[in-house]
Amino acid sequence: MEIIQEYGFVFMALAMIFGFYMTWGIGANDVANAMGTSVGSGAITVKQAIIIAAIFEFAGAFIAGGAVTKTIRKGIIDPASVVHQPEILVYGMLGALLGAAFWLMIASTKGWPVSTTHSIVGAIVGFAMVGIGMDAVNWSKITKIVASWLVSPMIGGTISFLLMMSIRSLILNADNPFQKSKQYGPFYVFLVGWIVVLVSMFKGLKHLKLEFTVTQSVMIATVAGIIVAIIGKIMIDKVQMDETADKEFHYASVEKVFTPMMIFTACAMAFAHGSNDVANGIGPLAAVVSIVQSGGEVSQKAELPIWILVLGGAGIVVGLATMGYKVMQTIGTKITELTPTRGYCATLAAATTVVLASRTGLPVSTTHIAVGAVMGVGLARGIGALDLRVIGGIVVSWVVTLPAAGIVSAITFFTLKGIFSAG
Repeated sequence: MEIIQEYGFVFMALAMIFGFYMTWGIGANDVANAMGTSVGSGAITVKQAIIIAAIFEFAGAFIAGGAVTKTIRKGIIDPASVVHQPEILVYGMLGALLGAAFWLMIASTKGWPVSTTHSIVGAIVGFAMVGIGMDAVNWSKITKIVASWLVSPMIGGTISFLLMMSIRSLILNADNPFQKSKQYGPFYVFLVGWIVVLVSMFKGLKHLKLEFTVTQSVMIATVAGIIVAIIGKIMIDKVQMDETADKEFHYASVEKVFTPMMIFTACAMAFAHGSNDVANGIGPLAAVVSIVQSGGEVSQKAELPIWILVLGGAGIVVGLATMGYKVMQTIGTKITELTPTRGYCATLAAATTVVLASRTGLPVSTTHIAVGAVMGVGLARGIGALDLRVIGGIVVSWVVTLPAAGIVSAITFFTLKGIFSAG
């Protein structure tokens, strides 16, 4: 308790710096993955992706980023085991932030698409095993998280596969694909607005003190979806057939119809990502702030200050703008060839999976979901459309992430313990 009271200001400052560093890493690596489908399909440029992410990542983190935070902060390790030594948890959370952020920085500079969820979970488990003990780790929770890493890409892949097959059936295989794309286009735009708003309503916007019933949520989401669809129809109607591009099937013109939709799906993906993955950075930060402000009390419940959400959202945006270009095209260009129709299916499927996961409080990996969704649209053209060598390399980088973040976290933990507890 004395250490917390004596060095409280230092711990708060370190938590803010490390937390911002961690969210910077999320923006530089994970957001780049999330926006990769939009950029890789050629629907939007890197500069446009950064602008879209700046607005909607921040909005997602600020409006809907509260529910997942508790899972990262209290679900992985049992804080009761360090209730009489709160400084241990402070060292550990600071170590976890620095360990995960350091690994993300290395991966981002190398252009490796790794999971920030892997990074922070590995970092927290790493410090907990050496700093508290094996029993402090909630292994059943870890098992559920690992299972989600397998299940979430399968869900994302299945949704994107079904979306791709519906587009193929309703539009691409029709007698007049271009006219059919303009006919069904607003429906696909409606799906984007409806799904994102509906799940945001279901989350209840709790920390903004807003609560809606299921019926109210469905009605609001439907109205929002219709408004988005009307805007989408106006944009789609402006698309003209390119007679010289493809005289027989007009597939190139169909892709032009789907290009405006990618703007909506990119916005949805950014919002979904911001609502879910900001927790990786602000969860440990919130734990340190809670302990310091309470004078050393490791409480089971603590209010999440709005400024922490703002800090996390800002860090994500800065990370994407400064380093995101390094890995933004990895998912969008190397797993399979993406076009606006394929990019739309992959991005909408990933957004749906991420926001649904955010609703349940389970910290899934956006990287895994994005890879699964891209594989889903690739599989719609057959296994030969996938670059399995690239997919294998990505999987290896995921495996390395856990121990790498855990080792750096453990080293940081012992360093901080040596500095402050020795004094």
